[in-house]
Parts: sequence; structure tokens; C-alpha cells
Amino acid sequence: MPPKRKSERAVSANDTTATPSKRVKNTVDATPASAAFAASAPVSDVIPQSSEKRGRGRPRKYPIDSTPKPVPDGPKRGRGRPRKIVSEQEPEVATPSVPKRGRGRPRKEPDSTTPVTPKIKKKDGRGRPRKNPLPNGEAETAESKPAVNSNPDTGRSFWLMKAEPESRIEKGKDVKFSIDDLAAADVPEPWDGVRNHVAKNLMRDMRKGDYAFFYHSNCKVPGIVGVMEIVREHSTDESAFDTNHPYYDPKSKREDPKWVVVHVEYRRKLGKQVTLHELKSHGQPGKPLENLQMIKQSRLSVSSVTPAQWKYILELAGEEPQEEFTRESSGEEEEA
Repeated sequence: MPPKRKSERAVSANDTTATPSKRVKNTVDATPASAAFAASAPVSDVIPQSSEKRGRGRPRKYPIDSTPKPVPDGPKRGRGRPRKIVSEQEPEVATPSVPKRGRGRPRKEPDSTTPVTPKIKKKDGRGRPRKNPLPNGEAETAESKPAVNSNPDTGRSFWLMKAEPESRIEKGKDVKFSIDDLAAADVPEPWDGVRNHVAKNLMRDMRKGDYAFFYHSNCKVPGIVGVMEIVREHSTDESAFDTNHPYYDPKSKREDPKWVVVHVEYRRKLGKQVTLHELKSHGQPGKPLENLQMIKQSRLSVSSVTPAQWKYILELAGEEPQEEFTRESSGEEEEA
């Protein structure tokens, strides 16, 4: 049986549903009827043939075969804010000869009528700067700085000095020294072995005629046990040069000694020992011994005592102030 032929109506329906690209592609081999149909297709469906290769992005504004873009006569404009054109007829404004102002607080103009205050040379020292400087830049002297622990009536200062009353061997020697040992001495005893710079400076401030409490430390019951007097002011501590001494210091040289001693004499033994526990109980905030240096700096072997603190400690021992408050200091007298 021969193959069934398609009807003309079916063929025309297929031709109408074909895409424009297919129609254009088949224009060469199409029948005259189909060629006429392709000629009647819209112009937009036909892609023009061009020798210029199209790149990506926005299309070229001026094609290569068109008129070239006119070149401006002036300088090429850069990016950013346009340059201001200064008119030749506009006169230049003269810039005043004033120094350029910098950043920060403006400089104060000196006034000839204001007197210049002389600068006060600050003393090189530690701590908070002086709140009220001395007038006219005067330097502070030892005479203008009264001692805080001196008695205004006698000019005598008061101290507290520690020693160990129980035996302790150091480098083969016993460093024991008690109030009884001082009482048994026939000559003034040098208070040597101090190796703390704060304590050393306090010993430099001691004057002949000052009084000091004898304090037993590093024992079962530490406390104040007696009174002694400074009879010779500070001098070089010879024990620092002795290699056999328990407190020998190889850094101390004779040409530049680091440590000092003062000589003391026994005056009396207290009838009642004032223990460390009592001192601390009366040294709490708001009590008379609140500012006692021995409590605040417990590691110091030498500390200062104010006249009020001295009187109060004697009261704790059941005594009244004696010659230390009645006899004037002999610090101005020459030694015999």
C-alpha cells in the first residue's frame, strides 16, 4: 500500500509555526511561495551582517567608520571637583604676612603690661609637688623645713630603734643586743648593721640630744622596753667594710660609704613593756597611734615618733615624760 500523503492544510500549518530563524535559514532552498513569505517577514527578525566585532558592555558611541570624536583644545579634565578658572582681570588679593595658625589651643600674645612671673625651680624629689611654692623662687633649706617629730619647747626629736634581744647566729657571730646589754656598756654604743636606705636617711636626721625608744624585735613578745639618748651624730658604719661581720656589704667602699651609725647611751628601762599588740590596738583609725610610722612601715628598723605619740606611749607604760621634755636638747653643744 503506498504511503499516505500529507494534506496541504497540514503543511501550511507547520510552516506558520516555524521560527523566524528557521525561515531565514531555509530561504535559499525554499519554494517560490515560501520565498515570498520570507520576504514579507519583519525587518527586525533579520540579523545584519557587519565586519565589526561586537564586544561586551555598552555599545560604542562613535563607531570606527564614523566621524571621529572632536578633541578638546583645553587640558584633559581629570576626576574629582573641577578646577576653578581664575579670571585674568580679577586682581590677586594680597595675603597678609601672618603666621599660619596651627592646631590646638591658640598661642597667647604676650602683653607688655603684664609682669612676668619668675619660674620657680622645682626641687628634684619624689612625691607630690609642693602645693604652695616658696615666694620669689627661694630654694628650700634644711632650716626652713621643721622636723615633724621634734618638740617645739626643747627642739628635740624622737625615734624608735629595733634590736634583737635573743641569740641568733649570723656568719658565726651572735647578733643579740638587748636593753640590758646597752645598760652594761661603759662607752656610747654604735648602732650599726642598718642596711635599709629609708632607715639610713632617718639616722642622718638624728641630732645629738634626741631620744629614742629601745624596741625588742624578732622575739617571743616584741615591744618597747626602754629609753636611750643619741649622744653622737651619724658617722661611717665601719662594720660594712669588715668581711667577717654579719652585715658586711661588698658594695660599700671607704671612698664612698653607703651606711652610717649613731652612738647611743642608756637612759632608763620602762617599768612596763608596751607590746606590739598594744601598739597596734591603739593604732587603729581614729586612735592616738594611728599614724605611728612603726606600724605603717613595720619592716623599718628605725622610725620616727611625734611628741604626742611619745607621751602617749609613756602613758601606756605607766610613766610620765621626764628629762626628754624638761631639759633642752644639747645638740648645739660641742662634745668634750
